[in-house]
Amino acid sequence: MKMTKSIDIFLTDGCGRCSKFGTDACSVRVFSQEIEALRGIALSVFEEETMKWGAPCYSHKGKNVVMLFSFKDNCGFSFFKGPLLADTHQMLVAPSETAQTFRLLRFTNLAQIIEKQDEIRSYLFEALEVEKAGLKLQAKPVTEFPVPEELQAQFQASPEFEAAFRALTPGRQKNYLRHFNDAKQSATRTARIEKYKPFIFKGIGQDEAWKFN
Repeated sequence: MKMTKSIDIFLTDGCGRCSKFGTDACSVRVFSQEIEALRGIALSVFEEETMKWGAPCYSHKGKNVVMLFSFKDNCGFSFFKGPLLADTHQMLVAPSETAQTFRLLRFTNLAQIIEKQDEIRSYLFEALEVEKAGLKLQAKPVTEFPVPEELQAQFQASPEFEAAFRALTPGRQKNYLRHFNDAKQSATRTARIEKYKPFIFKGIGQDEAWKFN
């Protein structure tokens, strides 16, 4: 499916990235009131609203700052430079144990958003100021990301596969290692490696693979 490029369509039918698009099972419809409230708060802070990756994105001079998201069980904001925020109210959560960039504000109902709207707005203002100041995240080198045993076993069984992985850009390698390590179970890590092996051989990153599905 093609991702939604219209904010109006997003608000009524969803992001367009799965088969639930345009149905009542779509998380955007499930959290429609919550998303409308969050969008209103974002528009009180940001002048730039565009569609990126099928969802509303709020920017400063074309630089992405924060995005709206909706999942099965929650919705909220995703901050591109989350680790640089002070997190004064201790509301930010990392999407995974190895996440270097994004931090999330998650909500499950409208009452939470109404109660915390001032705090939410303060996070958005802070994220905007971080971008205005030109602050940069310091990315970890690839060597700081552990190679899971399941991937190491695949390298030993196929030197060609290891060569293909090492030929990826550092950013692509880190994304794959982060994705594989985030799986709690060995079987899940193995399944993820097998799923992305064809893409690795082709030099395609984990965050690009959806285009070829």
